[in-house]
Amino acid sequence: MSRSDGSSRSRRIAAVAGVSAAVVLAASVPSYQAVADAGAPSGSASELSRLGRAMDSLVARSDGPPGVIVVVHRGNHRLVLTSGVANVRTGREIRVTDHMRIASVAKAFSGAVALTLVDRGRLSLRDTIGERLPYLPDAWGDVTLGQLLQHTSGVPDFTSDEGFLKRIIAKPLVPMPPRKLLSYVKDDDLVFDPGSRYEYSNSDNVAVGLMVQAVTGRSYARALHRFVSKPLRLVRTSLPRGAQMPRPYMHGYHVAAGQPPVEQSEVFAAGLAWASGGIVSTPADLDRFIRGYVGSRLFGRALQAKQLRLVKGSSDPPGPGRNAAGLGIFRYETRCGTVYGHTGNFPGYTQFAAATLDGRRSVTVSITRQVDSDVDTAVYAALRRVESLAVCAALPGD
Repeated sequence: MSRSDGSSRSRRIAAVAGVSAAVVLAASVPSYQAVADAGAPSGSASELSRLGRAMDSLVARSDGPPGVIVVVHRGNHRLVLTSGVANVRTGREIRVTDHMRIASVAKAFSGAVALTLVDRGRLSLRDTIGERLPYLPDAWGDVTLGQLLQHTSGVPDFTSDEGFLKRIIAKPLVPMPPRKLLSYVKDDDLVFDPGSRYEYSNSDNVAVGLMVQAVTGRSYARALHRFVSKPLRLVRTSLPRGAQMPRPYMHGYHVAAGQPPVEQSEVFAAGLAWASGGIVSTPADLDRFIRGYVGSRLFGRALQAKQLRLVKGSSDPPGPGRNAAGLGIFRYETRCGTVYGHTGNFPGYTQFAAATLDGRRSVTVSITRQVDSDVDTAVYAALRRVESLAVCAALPGD
């Protein structure tokens, strides 16, 4: 669940999460470790060395994450690189099967469900809120599914509402029904005329999830399993309601320079983000998902062409290179080539996942600290370097 209107909301949420007891032991910072699947390693030795050094530098920062894991996948060859630890108290190393909050990469999952249903004729990109969700405000009635997926809807962001912020401060462990999330902005005007411009909004994907429920007659979680997790064999991906993490997991932290990390793994209920950022997965599953999603394994190339009619806009936090926004997806044009995917942040975690359009080359970067690109400028620059180098490691020719 990323912020959309500046940094104040992120700072306030981080402050709330900071009431947890501080972890006594600081993270150790071993040099990066790499584990390759059978076959040739991904990328050249020099490229991987630069990536590994950048990961070590990120973790070594006084304001850096206690841990980072990068998955680089080229064809049938997968390489997993880690630096730091999954748990600063025990010093346990990060594993590719550790659970983690994927934050706003969950929006790519809601895009995957919705576009699969469009491909099967059960939804249309032209379907409107008024048609599918008539209980939502009349002012939102003409907003289409396509506009929701591309953040060109104008629907105000519930995570920026003062009432919502007070609610999560008062009851951070108590989830809310999805319709309740949107109730915080039900009396607000649209931010702009639908389709006239881009503005990232967490409300968009909650509405997408509600549309999925309306047409399938089942919960969004069940639809997510049927149309995404099952066909892509995502065996450790779920949409919980509460704050508890499945075991084992990468612990997430609040990090401030000169202070010990503060545990944030289970300080907010996932149901406070739902389809906009509540999914829990693993680096292995996230890698499998992004390859299948971008590689058009869930819906056809004709629909993907519509998905990739891009507008000016960036994910939150911005991904590497030059960003542009599609339907439930972003294009990242880097110095080494172009990939498509999503980013996200949530208390304790920041994520990046992207792949080439053939689905054969992919990268995921997961760190155990929330990074606000507007506030945490130095650590964000270090993270962006890791992401860029990871893309370069995935994209060179054979």
